[in-house]
Parts: sequence; structure tokens; C-alpha cells
Amino acid sequence: MTVLRTDSATPEQDRFSSAGAGAASVGQAFKRALVSQCHPTMLFAVLLPFLIALAGAFLLLWLFWTPLTDWLRAEVSHWDFINRMDEWLVAVGLFSLKIYLIPVIAAAILLPVSGILGLAIAAVFVMPLVLRHVGQREYVAVTRQGKFSTAVSVWNAVWVSLAFAAGWVLTLPLWLVPPMAVVLSIFWWAFAFSRMMRVDAIVEHASPAERKLILERNNGGFWTIGLICSLLNLLPPAWVILPVFSALVYAHYGLEALKRLRQDRVIDV
Repeated sequence: MTVLRTDSATPEQDRFSSAGAGAASVGQAFKRALVSQCHPTMLFAVLLPFLIALAGAFLLLWLFWTPLTDWLRAEVSHWDFINRMDEWLVAVGLFSLKIYLIPVIAAAILLPVSGILGLAIAAVFVMPLVLRHVGQREYVAVTRQGKFSTAVSVWNAVWVSLAFAAGWVLTLPLWLVPPMAVVLSIFWWAFAFSRMMRVDAIVEHASPAERKLILERNNGGFWTIGLICSLLNLLPPAWVILPVFSALVYAHYGLEALKRLRQDRVIDV
């Protein structure tokens, strides 16, 4: 591979300039995604990850609710703090903490699993539809140079989903410390959106070398988009459109970054 620089800027200046341009284009990516989302094709695409996530939630609740709540009930019985709190609440005539705590913990474990499943489906199966839609309209000049895009996309979706699920479950005890429940929820969903969607947004168009440069230069922008999507994820109505809408935002942002990269450099001459 031969890389020809078309300017005299130092690598540090180049990275700083690219990072600034990436951060500035986050708002532009959201604006373009809103327009794209209103297209009938993208409105129809919303149904696939939503229905899969909904079916996954019902399936998980049906298969694992009873075993999980039984296991949690046995585990909670060994937590002295919870036992003392439960006894005090019952003694003053209020309610039993365990009656409400166990279902809440079970739901906090199972429902995000269905959510990450819907996001993974959007990344692997809906993102190609998104890329065709935006590519044919706004990024015609951005040619496809990706290699093994399907394999890369599937592997990325698998490891991000597993990391999200493991991290979510392992940090659940911290939810008892205010306001860690909100902070951890925002962090893990920002991680899921950022790490999953940013690869799929450029994997079909960018060569491996280009993909590495884009991910390094625009890491802050990708995380900013993930953080915004994670905050929107706190609103239940947004769950319906976020898998596809986030794919649109990342597609616009990633392809615009690739377009700028190819304008600045000549790669694979």
C-alpha cells in the first residue's frame, strides 16, 4: 500500500484537524439522519429490529423469568443489608423490599439483552440497507473498497453484544449506589452504539487501512453520537426507532469521514 500526502501538515496537526472536523460534523450527521429516517424505506426498516427485540423480550421473559427470579431470591436472602432493610420496612408497616426488588433486577437483566439483540440485528442486517439508501443519494462518489464486510460485521456484533451483556450484569450491584443506575445505563448503551455501529457504517466502503484511520481519527465523534443515542434511549418511545436511526446517523458520519479522508489523501495507488 502506498500513501501519498497531499499537504505539508504534520501527522499531529492532521489528526487534530480531522478530530475537529469529525466533532463538527456530528450535528450534520443527525440532521441528515432525520431526513433519511422520514423516507418510506427507512420507516419500513424500523420494523425489523423492533419486532425482533420485542419477540426476544417475550421469549427471554417466558424462558428465563422464573429460573432467574428463583435464583435472585436465593441470592438476595444472603444479603444482610437487604434483609435488614426488608425487615425494617415490614416492621413499620410499609412493604417488603424483596417483593419489588427481585422483579426489578430480573427485568434489568433480561430487557437490555433483548435491546442489544435488536441493535445487533440492525447492525448486521439493516445497516446494508441503510448504506444502500444513503449511498445512492448522497455518497455516490464514495466507492466500495471494503473486504470481508459480512464477516467483520458479524464478529463485531457478537463481541460487542457479549461485552455489553457481561458488563451490564457485572455492574448491576453498583445500581444500589445513587446515581450509578443512570450513569451505568448511559455508559453501557453509549458503548454499545459506538462500538457496534461505527464499524458497520464504513465496513463496506472503507478499505482496512482506511477503516483503521477513520476509527482512530474520529473516535471522539463516534462516542459523542453514542452518548446522544444513549441519552435518547432513556426515553421508552425512542426504543422503536433508535436501532435504525442510530444506523443512519453513523452511516452519514462514517461515510462523510471517509469522503474527507479520500479528498485529503490518495490511498492504495
